Amino acid sequence: MSRSRPLRMLTVLTLGVLLAHWVLLSGTPLVMASHPALSDGSALTFTTRTLPKPAPKPPAPPAPPEKKPVKKAPPRPAPAPPPSPVAAVMPTASDSIAPTARADTSGAPTAQTLEPSASAEAPQEQTPPAPPSTPATGPTQEITQYTYPAPVRLKYRAKGEVKGIPYFANGELLWNHNRETYTARLEISHFLMGSRVQTSVGALSPHGLEPKRFGDKVRSEVAAHFDRTLGKVTFSANTPDAPLLAGAQDQVSVFIQMASMLLSAPDRVPTGITLPFQAVGPRSAESWAFVVGSVESLNLPGGDIAALRLWRDPTGEHDPKVEIWLAPTLEYMPVRIRLTRGSDDFVELQWNSTEKPLPPGP
Repeated sequence: MSRSRPLRMLTVLTLGVLLAHWVLLSGTPLVMASHPALSDGSALTFTTRTLPKPAPKPPAPPAPPEKKPVKKAPPRPAPAPPPSPVAAVMPTASDSIAPTARADTSGAPTAQTLEPSASAEAPQEQTPPAPPSTPATGPTQEITQYTYPAPVRLKYRAKGEVKGIPYFANGELLWNHNRETYTARLEISHFLMGSRVQTSVGALSPHGLEPKRFGDKVRSEVAAHFDRTLGKVTFSANTPDAPLLAGAQDQVSVFIQMASMLLSAPDRVPTGITLPFQAVGPRSAESWAFVVGSVESLNLPGGDIAALRLWRDPTGEHDPKVEIWLAPTLEYMPVRIRLTRGSDDFVELQWNSTEKPLPPGP
């Protein structure tokens, strides 16, 4: 009896650690899919049984003869009421039309905006709108110059916690280019559970990185394809297409894009500036906005290093907070990445070492 109890506790702990590793590698690090279970722990089964044959229903009585409707004279229209001040200030749903993209004869997308209807006159005195309920982000900064970091391979130690269960893994970010095209590859792996790999490939342009394909692979791969001719992003997961905005990045290239901005002109990105992006994932596109903080001293497995902290606050209930630290001495490549959900669950990558990758192909 004394030996069986510690053995059961060890088995439960081992299963919990493996579950945490699987959460890290098979999906969003801080989201775990669950299925309803029976209270007694038994399997859910379905049974069938034969029902008695119902007795025949008595015939329904014949329907009464249809009466022809009597035509009535249409009522006279009432006089139109005077225009409401609220209706004049607040447009209706039919008046507010979001911008759409229309392709011209040359195939290049052009933006078309439909203005609200001006049939109702606004009153001379209007009440100013109420201030927003949530604090606004800082001013944005437009960057027109990019200096791309040299090819590098960064090794990370990954750690995290899900529902109080800690886990550990290894991480790697490979950045390679030949001055025209690039490859960025982020991998998190564990010797028992396998790996999760996200890959971005595209071109280097005067406007920054221009991704062409973004893939996310655990067992099978799902991908997003950037069609710049038609101005849209298509997804292999059969999710709806997304419009391709100027400066769009994917969820890996966005880190290299920020490094290229800072490496080009660090003085143009002061504290408090917001860097907005369209970040494309394997199934959808989102709007990300990173706030630039200050330089912090970090003690990481690879040594002590100074890094600039940027963060993205959660925009929804299940959206994690994203923090990233970019090191000037490593050409502003990320040395620490942390995702936090709620007050307990998190995953973090910490820089461990730097290697020079093999030269890219032609």
